[in-house]
Amino acid sequence: MPYYGMVNNNTGYIKLSDFTSNASKEVKKALIELKEKGAKNMILDLRDNPGGLLSEAINISNLFVPKDKEIVRTKGKIAEWNKIYNALNAPVDTEMPLVVLTSSRSASASEIVSGVIQDYDRGVLVGERTYGKGLVQATRPLTYNSQLKITTAKYYTPSGRCIQAIDYSHRNEDGSVGKIADSLRVAFKTKNGRTVYDGGGISPDIEVEDRAIAPITSSLISKGLLFDYAGTYVLDHKKIKGAKEFEMSDAEYQDFIKWLANKEYDYSTKVENTLEDLVNFSKKEKYYDAIKPQVESLKAQISHNKEKDLITFKDEIKEYLEEEIVSRFYLQKGVVEASFDDDEDVTAAIKLFNNPVEYNKLLQGK
Repeated sequence: MPYYGMVNNNTGYIKLSDFTSNASKEVKKALIELKEKGAKNMILDLRDNPGGLLSEAINISNLFVPKDKEIVRTKGKIAEWNKIYNALNAPVDTEMPLVVLTSSRSASASEIVSGVIQDYDRGVLVGERTYGKGLVQATRPLTYNSQLKITTAKYYTPSGRCIQAIDYSHRNEDGSVGKIADSLRVAFKTKNGRTVYDGGGISPDIEVEDRAIAPITSSLISKGLLFDYAGTYVLDHKKIKGAKEFEMSDAEYQDFIKWLANKEYDYSTKVENTLEDLVNFSKKEKYYDAIKPQVESLKAQISHNKEKDLITFKDEIKEYLEEEIVSRFYLQKGVVEASFDDDEDVTAAIKLFNNPVEYNKLLQGK
């Protein structure tokens, strides 16, 4: 578990990156410590968590729901393999307002925990619909040091829904498999009667789309220029403010722009690429001469300017640059803390905690 701490005076935050052995013990320890530090609300971050051990998913769910509650069940073609897994221990907290953060890359055990929290209306899910991996699989050894993975059953959350998003039993003519269509998803009910659906991962209660970054920011990151400048910055600064408080001044950002002057970070935007496709297709279909004046005018309007983009996307570039600098002084823990102010999912969670009426309305399905 890379990080746990306080987002503000009354909100705790636990980031879980995978469900390895002892993950539940670490989450329990973090939960208890954060409560002792004054946490009245809790954020459990399962974004990009690919899953892991089923037992850890059960035990982590059990931290927030009462003993003996059903956590997950497995169903397969062979009845003897069907199992129901219940919470075996006393929970740590069943009342504290809870937000679980999910992304499109949250899978398997992450989806079990998210589904349990949602099905029992124990907390609110914020972020993106999860990946949709709800298969129980076993491996069988083969020759030449290889393994065969066999699906034996599927996972079902307490409401009865299956989180598996891909239907392997009905393949396309080319042999590929597709996502289960929304129109074919079946409705289920949570403890409070809210409608939830199966067959496509776990949908959040509050959807926050993953933010796309500007082409210039992407170029600066991919070419390692933010990384390199952070090293230069450290040489000139022996210390900085705390990770949550650190912010580059406008003068320091101007220094960064000057440092970039002789660096190579050219890029093309999607709009420019689309216009280029238009030109190529219009030439093939003999329309180009007729639209050439308009195309040239449009090219002039959308042609990117690196110096201008550095100002236009200043806030976004600074955000990533500040996190890179903070990592030199406070390592991974600092990066997480530095991201709080700009993290749209965390911001949505804090906003919800600050509005208890809205939080309760969501869980009551009103």
